[in-house]
Formats: sequence, structure tokens, C-alpha cells
Amino acid sequence: MQRELSTPPLAPPAPGGLADSVYENAELTPALIQFSRRSRPTARWVPVTATAFRDEVLGLAKGLLARGIRFGDRVALMSRTRYEWTLFDYALWSIGAIPVPVYPTAAAEQVRWILAETEAVACVVEDEDHAMTIGAVCDALPHLAEIWQLDQGCVRELTEDGAGVPESLVHRQRAAVTAVSIATVIYTSGTTGHPKGCLLTHGNFTAEADNVLAGWGSVFSEGPDEQAATLLILPLAHVYGRMVQVAAVRGGIQLGHLADLGSQQLLDALASFRPTFLQAVPYVFEKLYDAARIAAETAGRGEVFAQAAEIAMRWAQAVEQRGLGRGSGTGASLRMKHLAYERLVYQKLRATLGGRVRSMICGGSTLSRDLGLFFAGAGMTIYEGYGLTETTAAITANPVGSPKFGTVGRPVPGATVAIAPDGEVWVRGPGVFGGYLNHPRCTAEALHDGWLATGDLGSLDEDGYLSITGRKKELIVTSSGKNLAPAALEERVRAHPLVAQCLVVGDNRPYVTALITLDARAFEHWQLSRRRAVVDAWTALADEELHAEIQRAVAAANTAVSRAESIRAFRLLPGEFTVEQGLLTPSLKLRRQAIAKWYAADIEALYQA
Repeated sequence: MQRELSTPPLAPPAPGGLADSVYENAELTPALIQFSRRSRPTARWVPVTATAFRDEVLGLAKGLLARGIRFGDRVALMSRTRYEWTLFDYALWSIGAIPVPVYPTAAAEQVRWILAETEAVACVVEDEDHAMTIGAVCDALPHLAEIWQLDQGCVRELTEDGAGVPESLVHRQRAAVTAVSIATVIYTSGTTGHPKGCLLTHGNFTAEADNVLAGWGSVFSEGPDEQAATLLILPLAHVYGRMVQVAAVRGGIQLGHLADLGSQQLLDALASFRPTFLQAVPYVFEKLYDAARIAAETAGRGEVFAQAAEIAMRWAQAVEQRGLGRGSGTGASLRMKHLAYERLVYQKLRATLGGRVRSMICGGSTLSRDLGLFFAGAGMTIYEGYGLTETTAAITANPVGSPKFGTVGRPVPGATVAIAPDGEVWVRGPGVFGGYLNHPRCTAEALHDGWLATGDLGSLDEDGYLSITGRKKELIVTSSGKNLAPAALEERVRAHPLVAQCLVVGDNRPYVTALITLDARAFEHWQLSRRRAVVDAWTALADEELHAEIQRAVAAANTAVSRAESIRAFRLLPGEFTVEQGLLTPSLKLRRQAIAKWYAADIEALYQA
């Protein structure tokens, strides 16, 4: 290894299973508000105590036993993020069964693949559409015996079915669950082929959750007298959302669920739930920033917002350098300007998130340094981290008190990060999985004497902070032999407000080009701000002023790379890449091969020109 860095663990290993915390919380803190839930988007949030949640979990676990679910059985969950998913997770863990998450947007073939490979004996779906998806492939699923639908009251029915099952049977099966028992099978996003099922144990989750709580728990609320609370907006089919759920239950954090991520629905939910901290992917933070900027410009305060953003970034950079032991921090002039914009801008921005958020956790993909600086300067520090399904979420994160924006931080407690000679990031720690289901060859390729070869390229700086530069499999090699990791260049193009997505192309080509999609809301605002008639993206593709604007974004991105690595030509596309088209993974990562195939004619036109 070229360089290696470790962080000692902060929490001892937990011996039992994930469900144990539900019963322990009810015993030790029965009145603790463990969840807040609501029956519809406009309804008020109703508290659920630790005792009430324990009783619901126990009742559902008994019902699952009554319907034939046994220790070690695999049960698929296909739903958006909602309270009932968490309820099923802990009921299944209470009897030693294994939940298998399935994205609600998954196509029938993906569903068939996952349920067939896991030999799922039952499937929980959210609605009739999901039930029909399962029904379309159930002939190829000989092990599937039950389909339960949340919107048809399956929780109530199962609980009633289990009324006669003794509680002792649940507790006996729960006692048989140990740290090495498989807790779930989570499938990778499958950017380069069929998804693979990661076997994650109860010990993987407890080690990750307990060390994160020990290392970052102090920033989840304002003080010991305020209960930490967070609104779960991440998909529970993803390991990141699952880890937030587990950490909240183990840490006594009040948890709410939000299924609809439309801009207004998200802001309404944040305002009513009032979380103390938030977790999201960069896309959400980008949209929050864009919404604030557009609102300011629409109100004729665009210049004020731009100046406030600049001061926020300067302030956060000064604080960052002081935290890293460099520089004297914020000067008197900067403090006065920051105080003025605190009243004019930052306070109002925090109010849109409920008013109590002071820290946020970001993962899933790379967050731009400028965006991290802006939110920190506005009073909401983003702690960016990095992880994989195979590492049970975060394996690195920016430490409390000394974040370095634009990096994914240092190893989380108990983890080690190393850089291989070819630049690949290797990791090890208690969160690293044991292998892929039914794929011993892939397991052998990924795991080496306790080390996981992540497939990501990165570097450790002089302070031990990790930066991710791309994926090994995504390296572009031009026909002249020049190597390029496209992710960083794509991120720089996407920094422009008008750009939604960017895919860099150039493998075995004479030079580098790009496919660029427009952000629909930002494009509409751009037209209105110039007092132009609003037209759709199809009509605007030939607009010279629009092309000149995007050309400036490309030129700015090119300044960070050599001429051989720079984007020489680009193609504007009328619509964004979507999950439904099969061009994005459910976690919104680009499916590069699928996009290249879909837009093959556009790519060829770039090189013929």
C-alpha cells in the first residue's frame, strides 16, 4: 500500500441482534418518543413511544410466525420510505428472518432476479402497482408463498393472525440471533451489470451505528436537554437509509419518515417535523440551494443572496482552516458582514428546514466544496462521508470540529483506509461485509485478507483526509492513450445552475466530449429572468444564448484539467436521464453504458462534427 490510515474504535462490539435495542429501549426508557408518524402528508405528526413501538413490533413478529415465516427465511420489502418498513424490519429481525429490500422503482426483471436469487418466501409491497409487478414474475418464483400489501392493511391483519402466538416464541428466536447472523441482503446498484446481493450481518450494522453515534452524536442536537430528531428522506432500500434507521433506534433519536421528495412536500415536512439534523445525498442539498437562490432572485434579491453566499463560503473557509490548525480564523470585517447576512439570509434559510438543523450528513456521491462551504457558513455544517453497500454505509466521514470540505473525511472509528499502488481505495473494519450471495468469484475479487478493494480511485492528503476521484471501471482511455477519471470533470460542469447531469465520453475516441441535460426548473427561471417567453427544452436546443451559457460552464470545468483531458464538444439533451429509462440507478448514479447506448447517435454526431 502507498499509504494507510486507521482510527481506533469508540464503541465495543455488541453481542446480540438489531431487534434487541427495541426491547431494551422499552424497558429502560418506556416514554421515549422513538418515532413520529402521520397518516397522510398534511396530517399532524403523532408520537410513538418506545413502549408502543415494541408492542407493535412484537405483535407483527407473532403474526409473521403465525403465517409461517421462520428463522433464516428471506422476506422482500418493496416500498417507499415509510414507518411500516421500519416496523417490518424489526419484526423480521425479532424472529431471526432476513429482510431483502427492493427499490419501489425496480423493473419486473430486476424484481425477478432479486427474489429468485434470495429465494424469498414472502414479499411486502406498498400498493397495487407493486403487487402487479410481483404478480408478473411470480411464475418464476417457486419459493414465494405470500404477498402482503401495506395499503390494504396487512400490518393489522398479520397482527390479528398472531394474537394466539406466545410472546416467548418470539423471544426465543430473538435470543438465537447473534452478531454474525445475516441481518439483510442489500443489492448493489448494478451500474455495470446485474446487481449483487451483499450479505450484511447484525454485527456490521451495530458496529457502524454505535461508532457513528459515539463519534458524531454530539452534533445531532443543540444540547443534552434536546432530543435529537431526524426526518428520514433516504430510500430504505439503500444501505444509507437503513443505517440511519438503525442508528436512530439504537441512539434514542426521534425518527420520522417521508416518502415523497417533491420540493414543496419536502419543505412542508421539514417545517412541521423540525429535525435537529438531516441526512441526504448531494442532489438534495443542490436542490435546496437552487430553491433558495431562485426564490431570492424572483423576489428581486438575487444580488443580496449572491453576496451572502460569497461571505458564507469565506467565513466557512476561515473556520475550516482554523480547525485544521492553520490561520487565525475569521477577522473583524468578515464577522460583521457575516452577522449582517445572518439576519438577512442565513436565518431564513435555516427556517425553511424547520429552524433547528445545525448539522447535516451527506453521502452517496460527491458534494462540491463550494456547496459544503456555503451551508456551513449559513450555520448548517455538512459532514460528508464515503461508503458502499459492502461497508454497511460510511467507512470515512469528516470529523466533528474539523471538517475539510471537498473531501470525504477520515476513517470512521474502527476503520482503516489505504491507497493501493494503482490508486484504488482499500478499506477494512467491522462494517465490511462477508461476501456476495451466490457469487464466490466476485467475493474473492473484492475481499483480500480482511481488506475490501472498493473499485474507487482516491488519495489521502497530508491531513489524512480522503478524496474520491472516480471509479476504476469508469476510467476513460482516449485513442491517444490519455487516462481520465470522468467524475470530477462532470461534477465541475454540474456546478452550473442550469446543468442537471453531465456524462463525459471519450473511451477509445480522439478527444473528450459530453452529454449535458438541463435542470427544468432552473431553465424556466433563467428564461423568466431574461424576460423571454418560456419554451420547453426541445425548442431551446438551438438557442445560441443558452449554448453560450453552457459553454461557459464547460470552459470553467476545463480549467481544472489538461487540454488532452478537456471537453472539446458537448451535446445538450432535452430531458434528464431517469431511473424509469434505466439510465440512472435507484440511488441516482449514472448507468454509463446504458446512456451511451441510448444516445449513441448523439455521441457519434459529436465526433463526426
